[in-house]
Amino acid sequence: MKSHSKAAPLMKPMKREDVTDLIVFRKMKMGLKWSAVAKKVGESKEWVTAACLGQMTLTKKQAETVGRIFDLPEEAVMLLQVVPYKGSLPSAVPTDPLIYRWYEIVNVYGTTIKELIHEEFGDGIMSAIDFSMDIQRQPDPKGDRVHVELSGKFLPYKTY
Repeated sequence: MKSHSKAAPLMKPMKREDVTDLIVFRKMKMGLKWSAVAKKVGESKEWVTAACLGQMTLTKKQAETVGRIFDLPEEAVMLLQVVPYKGSLPSAVPTDPLIYRWYEIVNVYGTTIKELIHEEFGDGIMSAIDFSMDIQRQPDPKGDRVHVELSGKFLPYKTY
């Protein structure tokens, strides 16, 4: 005996990367700046940008705000509240020129940064969890400069 009912076609579930793509597309289409999105969310432009790009977890209220801004489906708003897999670069050595320059900075100055932090604080690390960042344009007659300020809590290694 044949069944005459037709099952609904299976929809591919949305992934967090799909949400990022949708946000980036709609931000571009709407002509928004990250600072305007951040103001509505109530956090820094740096943190909100990282969250919208899939690197931070939003609260329900923050996710709903982002959902309203970008007219996201309910499934996307839910995914914004899931703890993400952090680290979004597609390769160990980045190929995007701007990101590569940061890689280059760490390659050239990483040992200097490490040495100076250890000299000042002792054996430990700078937290990327208890952390803040500020990116600003710095006008300069020779060409505007990118001013980046990173601030992370020092976490000393413990003996046991």
